Amino acid sequence: MRIKIELSQDEFARKADVPYMALTKIETGVIKKPSVFIMAKIAKTLEVTLDELIK
Repeated sequence: MRIKIELSQDEFARKADVPYMALTKIETGVIKKPSVFIMAKIAKTLEVTLDELIK
């Protein structure tokens, strides 16, 4: 989803106000169960619901 809106990981992390390392670990699967707080920020930045993000 992040790639579709043409943002780098760094740009997206800053826009979503989440730590860059957390974002990269979520995207690579190192963090398998990120906090709802971080997922909510990511969903809001992507303009999707949490349900859409999880699918």
